[in-house]
Amino acid sequence: MENQTPLVEMRDMQLAFGGIKAVDHVSIDLNAGEVVGLLGHNGAGKSTLIKMLSGAYQSDGGEILVSGEVAEINNPRDARSYNIETIYQTLALADNLDAGSNLFLGRELLTPMGFVDDDAMEAETRKIMSRLNPNFQKFSAPVSALSGGQRQSVAIARAVYFNAKILIMDEPTAALGPQETQMVAELIQKLKADGIGIFLISHDIQDVMDLCDRVSVMKNGKLVGTERVEDVTDDDILAMIILGKNPTKEPS
Repeated sequence: MENQTPLVEMRDMQLAFGGIKAVDHVSIDLNAGEVVGLLGHNGAGKSTLIKMLSGAYQSDGGEILVSGEVAEINNPRDARSYNIETIYQTLALADNLDAGSNLFLGRELLTPMGFVDDDAMEAETRKIMSRLNPNFQKFSAPVSALSGGQRQSVAIARAVYFNAKILIMDEPTAALGPQETQMVAELIQKLKADGIGIFLISHDIQDVMDLCDRVSVMKNGKLVGTERVEDVTDDDILAMIILGKNPTKEPS
């Protein structure tokens, strides 16, 4: 992994709101088939940093590279053109529609006559779900009737179907029970095996320890540090979040 070109590099990213530095010269990267967790208190800057990658915010400085090439990302459409997809905590699903209709929302498959082809959309949805979440059966139910984990898998399937290579997941296990959390963990493992890189924003240290390969901690807009999960303890990460101290760096 050492020699490969990162899937994403965010170099020296900066963004200020009204003179307050929300993101202050932060650099992070992400490799294919890797999950990098972003931790920090509310207001630490982690969501702001990632919104520059998703195109929701434009940076004041720094540059983003995708597979070694400088990327111009000024809006979410630009981000999508680089195969960057975001799965927000709210999931942005249409509650009254079924899984297939949600998967193709705004990009519906049509029959030769120009009508929406529900059968084709369900067949494609079944195909991708059999890979991502084989236990998923509720293809004709509105997504409002699905559990949190099932809804999460619909949102992930939509991103993956449209060729996401870089996935941003915002609190993917928030408000999920243990079984549902396990389902999301299994989904993430499958995405990794497919070479997809994932930025996972979370408040939950346990989540990050269980799901991530590396963790980057932010505090007051600055990067405290990035560590491999296997090299640090929960307490180390807690010290990074609360005290802004990096356990692997000797005090100067």
